[in-house]
Amino acid sequence: MEQVRVAVQTSDPMSHVGLASFLGSHRELTVVDGTGEQPDVVVFSSDRLGSEAMARLRQTAAEFAKPTVLMTGDLGDAPLLTVVECHVVAILPKATVTGTQLVDSVLAAAEGNGVMPRDVLGQLLRRVEVLQREVLAPNGLNASGLQPREVDVLRLIADGWDTEEIAQELKYSERTVKNVIYNMTARLHLRNRAHAVAYALRAGVI
Repeated sequence: MEQVRVAVQTSDPMSHVGLASFLGSHRELTVVDGTGEQPDVVVFSSDRLGSEAMARLRQTAAEFAKPTVLMTGDLGDAPLLTVVECHVVAILPKATVTGTQLVDSVLAAAEGNGVMPRDVLGQLLRRVEVLQREVLAPNGLNASGLQPREVDVLRLIADGWDTEEIAQELKYSERTVKNVIYNMTARLHLRNRAHAVAYALRAGVI
């Protein structure tokens, strides 16, 4: 089995030493500092996720952009959607988490899975519902950031239709179809039509 490379971020040096030593003692894992060999997973540990810790979490997300396992004693008033945007896929209670749970969470994160406490997951779902109802829906968007007519166009592109065929099917002009594609790719920073289709597929809207 190929080892999972793990970068450790903590609020103090002693915690870093202990956590890195523990993770490095498992044959499935290898601890890297991120300056040379890039990690597959980040373990971020903080007693409380206050403003300073959130700033460090954002910095870590920008630096590595890898699935992150968060260990914390207190989420405080941390904005959960922002936490998720920082690539956090698992949240573990620092006071009660076991070594086995931590290692299992790291391995799950490396495989693209996540571990969230039931209460945190409930809060996230409620906040996503509010976001959809109060922000996205009034602007004709869904959770992927795509408008309904953009989804229609992408679905036809995915089926191999060209611009003229799409325009005829949707009763648009070819210029309108091109504008829909241009505005969508520019807004979502997508490189081309293929990238846009891949984005929509990953978002589960086509």
